[in-house]
Amino acid sequence: MREFIIGSNEENQRFDKYLKKLLPNASAGFLYKMLRKKNITLEDKKADGKELLHKGQRVKIFFSDETLLKFMQDTKGLEDECVKLKGLPMKGLKVVYEDEDILIADKPYNMLSQKAKPEDLSANEYLLGYLLRSGAVSKESLLTFRPSVCNRLDRNTTGLLLMGKSLAGSQKLSEELRDRSVKKYYCAVVLGAVTEEARLSGWLTKDVSTNQVRILDREKPDSVPVKTAYKPLKLKARAFGEEAVTLLEIHLITGRTHQIRAHLASIGHPIIGDMKYGDPKANRYYYEQLQVNHQLLHAYRLEFPDGRVMKAPIPDIFQRLL
Repeated sequence: MREFIIGSNEENQRFDKYLKKLLPNASAGFLYKMLRKKNITLEDKKADGKELLHKGQRVKIFFSDETLLKFMQDTKGLEDECVKLKGLPMKGLKVVYEDEDILIADKPYNMLSQKAKPEDLSANEYLLGYLLRSGAVSKESLLTFRPSVCNRLDRNTTGLLLMGKSLAGSQKLSEELRDRSVKKYYCAVVLGAVTEEARLSGWLTKDVSTNQVRILDREKPDSVPVKTAYKPLKLKARAFGEEAVTLLEIHLITGRTHQIRAHLASIGHPIIGDMKYGDPKANRYYYEQLQVNHQLLHAYRLEFPDGRVMKAPIPDIFQRLL
């Protein structure tokens, strides 16, 4: 028999969901059968799996050690993974804010937010390594809860990433992102002179084969509504031939794939360095002059419902260009 104590990362979830995380190699049918036979108990009582867990509750599993190990995650594999994660450098990733439940980091360019393929290394893995080194998480805690980045930035967009360190933190961040109560502000350097603030609306459609999106002025099948607001912060005249460039503050009202990049390009103000939606001649000019090799788009401010404001400094390349 093995006993497990419910901690803060396991509470407030259904018992059956907890068991599936603890015993990922067991089928749902098998787990429910074990509950009916009282081979798995909650507080020494028969359970049906629908119970909402509370911190400090005791779970007992009456399996042989061999059977239990067969259904649990490969602990040797997890131990090897933790050793690998602990050895990962931060690679320019900077922690901006951290408490018991959440972590906010400033992501550099040329870094994925989360894995696209199993072999990828992303900000998520670098931050897990940081949490393991600091003792904020352990190999044992990863059996039932794994901290994860809650929002995504394009590989070559810099700025603020949100991570839930605890289950409560993840749930709270996911809820705030879903209902858009966290306000997200970006800054970008765009081609052309922008002298007035504006609010853009349209419909976005995605071509999966090219991983590119288009902004439409009317709704069509498979399109989704998008809203983007912006205001100019600084203008530099004749930065590219006769063309000015402008530093914009952008409020991302809806959050869709490549929304800011495509929306600004659709009104004739593409982001400098954007290889998908930008101006090739301007991009080549700024690469040759200032080695700009990524889109100058930066998630620089987050405003939370409780009044907290988090910021990431505007990168040096923005300052040099302007």
